[in-house]
Amino acid sequence: QVQLVESGGGLVQAGDSLRLSCAASGRTFSVYSMYWYRQAPEKEREFVAVINGSGGRAAYADSVKGRFTISRDTAKNVLYLQMNSLKIEDTAVYYCAADPGYYTQGMAHRMDYWGKGTLVTVSS
Repeated sequence: QVQLVESGGGLVQAGDSLRLSCAASGRTFSVYSMYWYRQAPEKEREFVAVINGSGGRAAYADSVKGRFTISRDTAKNVLYLQMNSLKIEDTAVYYCAADPGYYTQGMAHRMDYWGKGTLVTVSS
């Protein structure tokens, strides 16, 4: 079992930055690719970013590319999402997820583990 707990969400203004964290416990953190997904009100959960087990490879959704950066600290078992130049349309609940596979598109149904999410609200 892997337990995932997100933190760092909040209310910010458009153009601001925010860093999300996801603390992992349980099985060996480095064997899993780690993901960020998000779900806006009345929308489906969508892929945001992925990073592989070693942290040497990452991919992003087109909507966040160049603004968001995913990273991981395997020593601390923590996943991060640095979000810059936030837009109103980034408002969503952000979830971290873990899976042994590395997928660069939405594969939410394949994820082995999910956190409960943290809310990010971007205002104008």
